[in-house]
Amino acid sequence: MEIADLPIDKKIILFDGVCNLCNSSVQYVIKRDPKDVFRFVPLQSELGLKIIKHIGIDTTNTDSIIMYEPTKAYYYKSEAALKIINEFGGVYSLLQILTIFPKFISNTVYDYVARNRYKWYGKQEACMIPTPELKAKFLG
Repeated sequence: MEIADLPIDKKIILFDGVCNLCNSSVQYVIKRDPKDVFRFVPLQSELGLKIIKHIGIDTTNTDSIIMYEPTKAYYYKSEAALKIINEFGGVYSLLQILTIFPKFISNTVYDYVARNRYKWYGKQEACMIPTPELKAKFLG
């Protein structure tokens, strides 16, 4: 798949495909996405690398989550997490109160968790392979 082939009506979550925390988070988002808003791409995949290059993200600064809205915008770290959670609606919308904190504070907390995610949650040898039922939600 090429950048031009990305669905422009979907929000694309790029995630660390070998991180257990990230894979669990993807499953969490899928269960709370009845409007079918999101598509998923492992950062390590060929398509993930193309998207990262296309939007100009320096992966030395973020290596765990990016939310990309083709032709519109991209978000990473804590901002991406809050944008994703906001799509759930309902009580989750209350978490938007966290946006009152400056990004450098919320990203410091985010970076601490991201730095320790393998130690706390473990790591897989390869990217997750989606079940046949979920395959349509994954691009690439």
